[in-house]
Amino acid sequence: MRIVFLPSMVRDIQWFRHFHQSVFAEGSARARAQLRAVQTVLAANLYAGHPGDTGLEVRELSILRTPFTLIDRVMPDRIEVLRLWDMRQGERC
Repeated sequence: MRIVFLPSMVRDIQWFRHFHQSVFAEGSARARAQLRAVQTVLAANLYAGHPGDTGLEVRELSILRTPFTLIDRVMPDRIEVLRLWDMRQGERC
């Protein structure tokens, strides 16, 4: 299944990169690898993760060894990644 990253993720990706280059540089390579691994899992298993608790029809998939969670929505022809959420921020979309 095709994975589509929505424009709502732009700032999230910028923060992910900043966090792992400036704040936690020693974890940068591993975090990028974990993000790629999560995308692979998601492409192979549409309903990986767990349903979100926001009342919307979204799913959440934690990125191991990081404070980030991928928030996605399964559509008939694609998986839309809505956010790359830093779980330390509190409320999610």
